[in-house]
Amino acid sequence: MAKMPPLEQLKGRTLGRILIKIGLLTREQIQKCLEVQQKDSKGRPLGEILIELGLITEEQVRIALAAQRGMEFVDIDGMDVPDNVIKQIPAQMANTYRIIPVEYDDRRNNLTVIMDNPDNFRATDDLSRLMGFRISAKITTVDALERALKKYYGKEEESIGDLIGELEEDKMLAEFQGRDASIDLEELKELSESNPVKKLLNLVLLQAIRDKASDIHFEPFEKEYKMRYRIDGVLYEMVPPPKHIAVALSSRIKVMANLDIAERRLPQDGRIPLVVQGHPIDLRVSVLPTMFGESVVLRVLDRSQVNLDLEKLGIQPDDLSKVRQLINKPNGVVIVCGPTGSGKTTTLYSALNELNSPEIKLITTEDPVEYDIDGLIQVQVNAEVGASFAKCLRSILRQDPDVILVGECRDLETAQIAIQASLTGHLVLTTVHTNDAPSTIARLIDLGLEPFLITATVEGVIAQRLVRKICSSCKTAFDPTDEMLMDLGLTHENVKGKKFYYGKGCEQCNSTGYRGRMGIYEIMTLNDEIRDLIMNNASTNIIRSAARKQGMKLLRQNGLLAIYDGLTTIEEVIKETFLE
Repeated sequence: MAKMPPLEQLKGRTLGRILIKIGLLTREQIQKCLEVQQKDSKGRPLGEILIELGLITEEQVRIALAAQRGMEFVDIDGMDVPDNVIKQIPAQMANTYRIIPVEYDDRRNNLTVIMDNPDNFRATDDLSRLMGFRISAKITTVDALERALKKYYGKEEESIGDLIGELEEDKMLAEFQGRDASIDLEELKELSESNPVKKLLNLVLLQAIRDKASDIHFEPFEKEYKMRYRIDGVLYEMVPPPKHIAVALSSRIKVMANLDIAERRLPQDGRIPLVVQGHPIDLRVSVLPTMFGESVVLRVLDRSQVNLDLEKLGIQPDDLSKVRQLINKPNGVVIVCGPTGSGKTTTLYSALNELNSPEIKLITTEDPVEYDIDGLIQVQVNAEVGASFAKCLRSILRQDPDVILVGECRDLETAQIAIQASLTGHLVLTTVHTNDAPSTIARLIDLGLEPFLITATVEGVIAQRLVRKICSSCKTAFDPTDEMLMDLGLTHENVKGKKFYYGKGCEQCNSTGYRGRMGIYEIMTLNDEIRDLIMNNASTNIIRSAARKQGMKLLRQNGLLAIYDGLTTIEEVIKETFLE
């Protein structure tokens, strides 16, 4: 390879031009490859074709791509990075983002990092957001970076416990002990820039994402400060940090979420977008002032972990065909009900995902928009500016939709417009907060809907709950006790030949015995008999009996089927469903 020309001569040029300038290929070779690329049916990038033809190596393509982005190529093997620079980035972060810090200018707060992929620009954005540095990036080879990661970060990764020890010894932070109310704005800024606080917060975030936590809680109490993760619907406590860093942690989170760090009397909401190991992750931030300081909860929306496939939700095969019949109707209302956090939105999105095709126009109105799907028009409800569910829904009807998702029917106005939309030939999917499918009818009447409108439009109601799945790595068969069976309303006679399982607890599931969750469902489709009962103001119990007579399986019955299939445990089904 010829001597590398100055970067400004290469930045922004085409890949072929750069490879000629740095003396790796001739004009003729590039011309031939461009002709091959034009005929290539897959439309592959030029670099891939050059490697396949054996003209250059993958490493040389990386060098050229780095130059195209104005990034310098360096040999990290020949470097000796000082300890104080390596300490600027925690081990877990360096390994997750595949970067090595090599220079730090604390006056300008500028950190120079080396990476092995010129496309990994999101890592530099995240580092700026998480650590507050101004980042400059250089590039090296994959093998050289691997060696450097082993050399500088190969020892035991820092644990949250280690970092908490470091925080307790930090003299600057110790000065703020017992001073919650008397900290001025300059001091708040200083606290939010504290390196140990940044390192702890980043480790907490990365570990939560790795453990597939759905929420991270930072909670101040009179004598302590707690950190908890919610994994598969259950809260687990972490090693608690010292109480005096509460203000520093909440200030750091506010800086990352672009919130007002000086405002500590009013609730605030924001978001922190990240990309961890190539996955886009959205952290929704909620800050709530309490008696003993600010309680902060981060909701982790990891879109890569969501599988929007009706087949994978846990719906029994005969119920799945009922769901498909409901969502393929030309018009009408389909309601999904259940308490908060029971997976209603995921079920509806899985239905939309199945319907999503160029022939169908799908529009959603939600608060907030949780999933981001190509082919769907998604509208965010914003009550502060008057964009309520009802107002958004009225406008949506003028957008010529085929299928409409209304995030929640929480008042009469929204319910009435949803009903009107279905009467004018639209399929409307929505959610209602009720405990089971039959009681949804009573809830709609309570909202003020006329029974004749309900019978004319509602096609079916799907009730659901989430139960934790047994960890497949430590799944163990066992014989249930009489008490366990009694709790399920069963006897040993009822369960002859059936197998029961539980999770022993292993490294894969953090010794909980559970890994992941699945839905259990109760599906009520409205036939003529049920419609007559609704018109005659029949009670929920009578509607339930009629629905069971026409084949509706209750939540508890579907829970039992999940137990017999070895997917969940007796405790989970008892906790989430009730016995008739």
